[in-house]
Amino acid sequence: MFGKFLLFGLLWSIFGNPFLAFIALVVILYIIDRRFIGLSPSLLKPLRRMGRIRKLRHQLDLNPNDLSSKLELAKLLIEKKSFRPAKELLEPLQDRESVEQSAEYWDGLGTCLLRTDELEAGEAAIRRALAINPRVKYGQPYLRLAAMNSTRDTSKALEDIEAFQQIHTSSCEGYYRLAKLNNLMGRKAEAKRALEESTKLYRMLPRYKRREERRWALLSYLSRLIG
Repeated sequence: MFGKFLLFGLLWSIFGNPFLAFIALVVILYIIDRRFIGLSPSLLKPLRRMGRIRKLRHQLDLNPNDLSSKLELAKLLIEKKSFRPAKELLEPLQDRESVEQSAEYWDGLGTCLLRTDELEAGEAAIRRALAINPRVKYGQPYLRLAAMNSTRDTSKALEDIEAFQQIHTSSCEGYYRLAKLNNLMGRKAEAKRALEESTKLYRMLPRYKRREERRWALLSYLSRLIG
């Protein structure tokens, strides 16, 4: 914190204006976070995504049977959290042979169903995706199922977290989400141990692996501080 005040003072002396100095400080901190930590969202990614969504919609206007464009558009809409329009694209494709054995397709459809309150159908679709490929999307479907079941079926939620951790034995995210789940279940001691394991694991990771796990290690550390 003291270093930020020093940096702000230096920028103030350079720009001669506290408002410009503050803007420059925010930009510098944002760049540092994006480069080394990854807590803040990308500002460019949503713009690129919207441009691609427009192009894909135009392609589908010209050729409504373009399956690859439909699947890509649905994926981008899910990223944008527009789950209902994505579901409207994916649901009619269920009987297509080309997607029948696609784990990514069933996970996408299941995610849309979960987010539009069709929980049983959503879980069934995601379980189907995992049956086809347990490592689809790096095991992320297990975390979605665990979050859904955290207040409905805690034993099943723990099984899904454990399945995720078997895929990612070096995942701070797995421990962090396990801690969140234990907190929801009122298991404070288990949650604390999971957060400790997350930060301990981060210190043991090789340098190349720390970049992708840094966000979760930091969130685990902050959760430990907050208690």
